[in-house]
Amino acid sequence: MFDTKKVYLLLGSNLGDRKQLIDDAMAQIALDIGEVFVRSSVYETEAWGKEDQPSFLNVALGVNTKLTPVEVLDRALEIELELGRVRHEKWGSRLIDIDVIFYDNIVVDMKDKLQIPHPQMQYRKFVLEPLAEIAPDYVHPILKITVKQVLERLHDNLSVSRI
Repeated sequence: MFDTKKVYLLLGSNLGDRKQLIDDAMAQIALDIGEVFVRSSVYETEAWGKEDQPSFLNVALGVNTKLTPVEVLDRALEIELELGRVRHEKWGSRLIDIDVIFYDNIVVDMKDKLQIPHPQMQYRKFVLEPLAEIAPDYVHPILKITVKQVLERLHDNLSVSRI
């Protein structure tokens, strides 16, 4: 077991009762991963990568955990399965998605298994808007700039709105 670390997660849902699925995921994260110390507002976002699908609801969370990065990922995947997630296609519709964005200030590169910071986060407004709400001054460990600065430099014009 590690000392307590801060992990930032992004939750997303675009099928079923999206709000309830995100609430259920947050409750399970608190039980299985660690104490949620901060959460963003709920954001409604256009689908990214595969646009012909329903809009997503997204929420960013800050969680205190004693789990390792791989354990956080494994628990997140288990929660997705418990809530009914089935992986059909890359960037496809989903009941629930839980992504590990940051884990403390470390960098993890396990190729296809786990990459932290999330390798696409700096290109995605739907990640950065909620993350900037809860952690604007958090410094990206590779880019060496804050989340707020990453968002300010972003060229993603997808619709992301707080609801």
